[in-house]
Amino acid sequence: MGVLAAGRRHSAGLRADGTVVAVGDGRAGECAVDGWTGVVAVAVGNVHTARNTGRAHTVGLRADGTVLATGRDDDGERAVAGWRGVVAVAAGWRRTLGLRADGTVLAAGRAAEGACAVDGWRGIRALGCGDWHSVGLCDGGTAVATGNDRYGQCAVDGWHDLVAVSAGYLHTVGLRADGTVVTTGRGGGDVAGWHDIVAVSAGSGHTVGLRADGTVLAAGDDDLGQCAVGTWRDVVAVAAGSAHTLGLRADGTVVAAGEGTGGRCDVDGWTLAVTPPGGSAGAGPLPARPAASRRPVRCGPRPRRRRPG
Repeated sequence: MGVLAAGRRHSAGLRADGTVVAVGDGRAGECAVDGWTGVVAVAVGNVHTARNTGRAHTVGLRADGTVLATGRDDDGERAVAGWRGVVAVAAGWRRTLGLRADGTVLAAGRAAEGACAVDGWRGIRALGCGDWHSVGLCDGGTAVATGNDRYGQCAVDGWHDLVAVSAGYLHTVGLRADGTVVTTGRGGGDVAGWHDIVAVSAGSGHTVGLRADGTVLAAGDDDLGQCAVGTWRDVVAVAAGSAHTLGLRADGTVVAAGEGTGGRCDVDGWTLAVTPPGGSAGAGPLPARPAASRRPVRCGPRPRRRRPG
């Protein structure tokens, strides 16, 4: 949906007028979005909670297919000014991915673990960024992944009938067309019994699922209350951060659970776009590509996986 994003220490949301709001720890400039206009989707860099993590970046996709970025740029994750024809964005730890209308993918930022090795990807419809790995949803409902695979977080080769994907610290999540959820890697909790799910989001150690009736499920790490979503109602979108969770209600207001240090959960006054400007809500079956830009139902070469030496 792209209207709500949760990161390591900050949160971002898209307003109906195409402007963006952000709260939390903005020491690297990740909350400096006041001048952004014409935005149709937002993403924020996320990374697991640790003493040596924190600074992040925020990305905005504009209606004209260009991309904005603010915040941390030590690895070139904000080098997106020349991107054109982008229809979706994803942000991970020290990197940014952009999906073009022709199903190919752009990458900027840290390349060390192979998480930016997406040059050969084709027929991609959606993207997800974890800490050290990236995942793509293919036209045929399969998935491709690249990057650090130490715990099997890139083991998505056998997945099928997918309509959405999301990546966390050491796990990857896939939403099937029948409303069930699959996971691979370490952490993220037990989602085997979930059903009627229409959207998923992977946090660092937890997984969040939005049900068709507007209620929300969460599994995994709950040490800071990030899974305390059982009372939420009328939710139309969810976002999982490092240790907090956000939910967008049908009236545009936002609810939050989990670690609130630095103001990342200070969303009480937000009123966001329930549907992105020019877009549609929900995570149901994805629209077909225009025939002129449609790619073969394949994702290119086998996933490039790297294990630490």
